[in-house]
Amino acid sequence: MVPTGADRAGAAGRPRRRTTRERPFRPHGPVQTAVGLVAATGTLVPAFVGLKAMAPGLSARVPLLYHAALLRAFGVSVDVEGKPVSGGVLYVANHLSWLDIPVLGSKLQAVFVAKHEVGQMPFVRTLANLAGTIYVDRQRRSLAPRQAETVASHLARGGNVILFPEGTSNDGLRILPFKPTLFAGLDGALGRRVRVQPVSIAYTEVNAMPLTRNRQLEIAWIGDMALAPHALALSRMGRIRARILCHEPVRPADFPDRKALARHCRQVVEAGYRRLVRGPA
Repeated sequence: MVPTGADRAGAAGRPRRRTTRERPFRPHGPVQTAVGLVAATGTLVPAFVGLKAMAPGLSARVPLLYHAALLRAFGVSVDVEGKPVSGGVLYVANHLSWLDIPVLGSKLQAVFVAKHEVGQMPFVRTLANLAGTIYVDRQRRSLAPRQAETVASHLARGGNVILFPEGTSNDGLRILPFKPTLFAGLDGALGRRVRVQPVSIAYTEVNAMPLTRNRQLEIAWIGDMALAPHALALSRMGRIRARILCHEPVRPADFPDRKALARHCRQVVEAGYRRLVRGPA
């Protein structure tokens, strides 16, 4: 057998560069997470504030960088399958954990729709406000038309929006029904202009091993779980692999009503989620 260049380099005494598969596993824990969070927040948040005031066009990409830095701090890697479209797009995704936000936010340039309670959380509120988060208060139905108009206006201006139409996070074992009311405002002329792109998100590996059902529940952020203890526990899990699957976008005007649109999106997202979790056949 003729030795390759890498073999000859090794024979000559120079260390051969290892491939990704050959590199030893590197552990991850709370110390790395804390250092990463401080570094990301201390550098990118002031940069974002300054750019937003002096050069708004340049500031648009800072949230992408910040979310990517958060993922690195928590030892999370993200793979994307499919092509995300842009320009007046409503991304609709399943929702498992608060971790979904930096996972999607690191790959999709868009603002999030969040429940009113997020706007009351210290520190998180500041970051969400800086990123232009749109809040919805589902307890005050009288505000629903105004909230829908805010989302519609952002889409009409060519902005992108990320929506979790389940209305809450799930346990990772099932995807909840998509609420048609959260698709309000996408009718008429706007329904012919904007696109809705279903997106499936799944967590498939921890420390290079397939994610078990119990470990899936550790990532899930459901009920009245406090954020800080959950984040600390997540940082102790090790290195997590997340996968995003972008499906074909649709036009709201192609559906008879919001219920049909919500039903279609859920079916597509659920099928994609099952495929990501189960892996290739």
